[in-house]
Amino acid sequence: MITTHVLDTALGRPASGVPVALEIRSGDDWRPVGRGATDSDGRLKTLLSPGLPLEPGVYRISFDTAAYFGRNGTAAVYPEVRVVFEVRAGETHFHLPLLLSPFGYTTYRGS
Repeated sequence: MITTHVLDTALGRPASGVPVALEIRSGDDWRPVGRGATDSDGRLKTLLSPGLPLEPGVYRISFDTAAYFGRNGTAAVYPEVRVVFEVRAGETHFHLPLLLSPFGYTTYRGS
């Protein structure tokens, strides 16, 4: 299972409705494995498509921050945030939060 949540640090609240896409590296390309949007609590608990096991590999998660900030009428520097991370053998849950503001972002391995 791969999950995420997005917090708007400038507003001090969850960022709801952020479109998110998940891909896994396959050779020199990326293969889509899930997508969705954050809920009212800024969380996306069903990012990996149902029925797909969490495979070891290199993943890329993309947050469409332009859609989020555009809805709120906020000018922002980063129209998209992409994070590449590795899932190792034996891991069953990977949580990747995003702390977001119009002029910066931070991410980390959550629990």
